[in-house]
Amino acid sequence: MPAVTVENPLTLPRLPQPLGAVREREVLAVTTAPSGFEGEGFPVRKALATIKPQYLDPFIMMDQMGEVDYAPGEPKGTPWHPHRGFETVTYMIDGVMDHADSHGGGGTISDGDTQWMTAGGGILHKEAPPEWLVQKGGLFHGIQLWVNLPGSQKMVAPNYQDIGRSNVVLLSSHDGGALVRLIAGEVAGFTGPGSTRTPITLLHASLSPGSRLTLPWRKDFNALAYVLSGRGGAGADRQPIESGQLAVFDGFGPLPGLGTEGEGLTLWASGSQESRSPNLEVIVLGGRPIGEPVAHYGPFVMNTQEELAKAFEDYQAGRLGTIPAEHA
Repeated sequence: MPAVTVENPLTLPRLPQPLGAVREREVLAVTTAPSGFEGEGFPVRKALATIKPQYLDPFIMMDQMGEVDYAPGEPKGTPWHPHRGFETVTYMIDGVMDHADSHGGGGTISDGDTQWMTAGGGILHKEAPPEWLVQKGGLFHGIQLWVNLPGSQKMVAPNYQDIGRSNVVLLSSHDGGALVRLIAGEVAGFTGPGSTRTPITLLHASLSPGSRLTLPWRKDFNALAYVLSGRGGAGADRQPIESGQLAVFDGFGPLPGLGTEGEGLTLWASGSQESRSPNLEVIVLGGRPIGEPVAHYGPFVMNTQEELAKAFEDYQAGRLGTIPAEHA
């Protein structure tokens, strides 16, 4: 897994050692992501598909793309398609992905890079492996996350952020047993490079066998942990989790039955791991719930059915952008 790594995590800035006074959030549920296909047929695991929307807000969906080792001619992407009302975040762990959009954004990401696209009022884009990778084949693995925008920002101008692996903030657990790659948001006073319109935190943690990681967490954020590979436990109650599973933590917002506000998220890696994945690899994410109605259909995420109908009308009328001439 060639996302950004270091030989000795203890050379990095360290997260604070957990204190006994900090409450660790418990796990409300652990679910297994169903498998499916997206775009032109690349395999995904739909990490958030079985979770109630009130536990996900402000997130809409997250797909684990792959992990798949393509033969020559097999790599696939997504053709040109529209979006409105939210942001897409693509984090590549293995392989290469090209992005192009109707607002002039575009670039290539691989091995720890991230593309962050604000669709806002409307955009056309495509993501696909470069031609040389289609011909050669190879390993492909990453995630795509959809982050909702509040109604007041759904029609903002589109934007594109290219977050290179060298800009990701690297942190160590207090004892060096875990490496944290902070992509966006804030943890323990450290801030990731991603600029977020909706307040969120997004990170990728690697825990060595037998290690423990406790992340200070904002009281007004929800919290989710998705296992890319490996096995271990999550929460104060040490719920077992493994590859392809999502842990939903308690402790956010005014919703009934969710417990008091939490201040720390804890993950453990089992003492033995799979030979192909020596560490517990986890995507941890959370954000401040928007608390607005969600009308979601296909590539559009709005507040009302009327706004959804308007998005389709605008797309069909060509008001969401034009494919650049060099890509037409």
